[in-house]
Amino acid sequence: MTRRAWSIPLAMLFGALLILALPAAPASAHALLERTAPVAGSVVDQLPGEITLTFSEPVRIVADKIRVTAPDGSRADLGKPVARDAELVIPLKPGSPKGTYLVSYRVISADSHPVSGGYSFSYGEVSAVPSTGDAGADVKTDALVKNAMSVARFIGFVGLVLLVGPALVLFALWPRRLSARDPGRLALTGAGLLAFSAVLELYLQIPYTSGTTLFDASSTATREVLGTPFGAAHLIRLAVAIAVAVLLRPLIAGRAGKIDQTLLIILGVVGLATWPISGHPSASPVPTLTVVADVAHLASMAVWLGGLVMLFAFLLRRANTRELTAIVPVWSGWALLAITVLVLAGTAQALVEIGTIDALTGTTYGRLVMVKVALLAVVLGVAAYSRRITNRRFMPVPAAQDDELSEVQDDEPSELLDDEPSELLDEAAKPAGPAEPADRVRLRRAVLIEVLIAVVVLGFTSVLVQTSPARSVQAGENASTGPFTTTITTNLVKLEVDVSPGRVGPNTVHLYALKPDGSGPLSVVEWKATAALPAKGIEPIVLPTLGITPDHAYGTVTLTPAGTWELKFTVRVDDLNQTTIPVQVPIRS
Repeated sequence: MTRRAWSIPLAMLFGALLILALPAAPASAHALLERTAPVAGSVVDQLPGEITLTFSEPVRIVADKIRVTAPDGSRADLGKPVARDAELVIPLKPGSPKGTYLVSYRVISADSHPVSGGYSFSYGEVSAVPSTGDAGADVKTDALVKNAMSVARFIGFVGLVLLVGPALVLFALWPRRLSARDPGRLALTGAGLLAFSAVLELYLQIPYTSGTTLFDASSTATREVLGTPFGAAHLIRLAVAIAVAVLLRPLIAGRAGKIDQTLLIILGVVGLATWPISGHPSASPVPTLTVVADVAHLASMAVWLGGLVMLFAFLLRRANTRELTAIVPVWSGWALLAITVLVLAGTAQALVEIGTIDALTGTTYGRLVMVKVALLAVVLGVAAYSRRITNRRFMPVPAAQDDELSEVQDDEPSELLDDEPSELLDEAAKPAGPAEPADRVRLRRAVLIEVLIAVVVLGFTSVLVQTSPARSVQAGENASTGPFTTTITTNLVKLEVDVSPGRVGPNTVHLYALKPDGSGPLSVVEWKATAALPAKGIEPIVLPTLGITPDHAYGTVTLTPAGTWELKFTVRVDDLNQTTIPVQVPIRS
């Protein structure tokens, strides 16, 4: 193999190393914890019957990775936690001791990425945070597993490029005079890489989900992963890669019929759809738009970059001038269409996943997108240079304008371009005059630069898939400074508390009473409330409340200065039963 022939494999290796060198997002979490009940760091007078964690997106439980540790180090959670859309509810044992409790969790967000963390609150009195021994490791993601997942995704992208580009060129633009063995092997290699990547990602998702090491995959965790949309998507992708490899053989041999071609197209669409349904697009605010945009983005990327690989590795080396005169203009048109779709689909995705200028410049995801766009702009500049060479040297020229091309014009290439590509190539395969070595060299160099930079772009794309979307990060930041909402459960009532806007100045307070099991509203005879800021020496002040309905009360209060205010709500349901519930409310300036 020549030095230039090694360029593409070396570039792919460089892209993989680039992935390992780039820092991943600190938590790789794409759903963010918005609020907790009890509030983190608060001291409650009564131990609630359950703990509620609310996330920015729907979540799925990871078995045996959610626990509440009592002050004495024992387990305080009771039974199995329940995930209700974006809420995680953890039942607590009654009669647990007073002191500080530690809540640790690991769940899976809607886009198949783990979300892990923990916080503490106190019941009755503050004590030392309980030690969990090795249990704290359950909520961490192994760095090797995280980076290996990025590399696996990169291999999948490379496989998609090497499969789609060669298959399309073999189907529509490959001269029959030339042997299809080598490009056919390249397409089969792409199918193999795609299958390998699907298996590798599926395996890595097991320790990635459960927070274990690379070679620690239990049967329970395996069944959980296989039962998720991520598992189903990757099993489908594996089946598609195998089926495509079988159908490619008659195409390589020139014996593919209409049925084979139709099946390849259908399998291609199905295979492309497995990427968005197991990643960010499926969890976006507008999933239909982002899923379709992601499929279009992947398809156009694979057609463009895969076609460039075929042009550089085979066509510009083996095809004669007459064949290139027929092939390159057609390919140039396809590349322009692919680039257009790539930019439009990428823009649509960026608008959804980023949304604002602040999110673009202030998040890891946004900065990676800017780097990717800058690299893509360089690629487009090189592509424009390539197109100029194509238009100057390989576009058919009327005979009246250039007598030296009269022999080529005898075959009427301008008419051939209106025919089917296969007929065009049959005509172009006839003997031609001497080649244009200088222009071929220039075009091959330009194509090589396009391929090398595009491979680096694929590396950044692999990192983006593992990074929290800017919309999620910004939503988490907004949640920390927006209205305060929490739910506290006692043996008498389940109280929902809303304080808005959660800033210094006038605030409205809404109280909703539910039965302890949440099965329905609870009638309240009398509501009382106070607000205090002990850290600033502000004693409890009365918060006037008005019962709007039997289970809903409303009040207004001016909270100043900023700090963590302690609001206490007394709920009386009859002459004998009442409870007082303290809530720690952070008020920001």
